[in-house]
Amino acid sequence: MISVPAGVRIYLALEPCDMRKGFDGLSLMVQQSLGKDPFSGHLFLFRGKRSDRLKILYADANGMALFSKRLEKGRFVWPSTRTPGGAVVLKPAELSLLLEGLEWRHTEPTWRPTAAG
Repeated sequence: MISVPAGVRIYLALEPCDMRKGFDGLSLMVQQSLGKDPFSGHLFLFRGKRSDRLKILYADANGMALFSKRLEKGRFVWPSTRTPGGAVVLKPAELSLLLEGLEWRHTEPTWRPTAAG
């Protein structure tokens, strides 16, 4: 499990992205698609089109980190929305469930969409 420090927000990008992207490509997506600062110290989660791969971009005072996870069976549970772009804000407990490939959307209706910008 990833320990999330107090005050750190967890943004789940709604649109799938190219999993070949690295630090620079994902940072650009954070800025352009989500309208956020990739160096803010928050976590930014992205999934591939097949929903079996996930990347987390995180920056702190020392630099950036990029975490990647691939599920051997199943898919990551992602919110279904008709709103293009934007993100959903998660709680740390919801992140833990999501990383295990478990249903997290029915734990408590705490996640909320955020508009880009």
